[in-house]
Amino acid sequence: MIKISNTNLQQAGAIGVNEFLQVFTDAYLEALGGNLNAENMHLLNGHQHTLLAFHFLREEVMYGGFVQLIQNGYGSYIFDNPTAKALKQMGASDLAKIIYKAKEIYDFNREELERETTEEEFTAMYVDFEQFDELEERFFEIEEEQTAIIARYVDDNIAEFGEIK
Repeated sequence: MIKISNTNLQQAGAIGVNEFLQVFTDAYLEALGGNLNAENMHLLNGHQHTLLAFHFLREEVMYGGFVQLIQNGYGSYIFDNPTAKALKQMGASDLAKIIYKAKEIYDFNREELERETTEEEFTAMYVDFEQFDELEERFFEIEEEQTAIIARYVDDNIAEFGEIK
């Protein structure tokens, strides 16, 4: 089980929900040696994977959208796993809807979205995949509320996300 410092949680929680969740994901990434791969995936349970997937989703979409998320290699981690279903079970239904819709685009265009690209080709993908724009706009509208819902779920079910020490 991943150990989480209660002191760090208390300090981060006093700052905000993003910082509270970051304590968990930082601990997960540290346990994974900074890199999630097939050899170390077993170190996290399902709840921890969901929270880490949310972390990657939020970070990538906030700064570069779904195209960046996929190009940076997180597409299969988010869309080929029950991330949306798990987030819905946590209460983040609006976020789950966005992920389900993005998955449809991803599944239909997977080969093109995952291919190696030059900087110019990568930039052109934002035009080629404008269907993500509406989903990203909706994501920005609900991100703060959905993050708070997830943080509340984590706080209410903390033992599923780490061993507090």
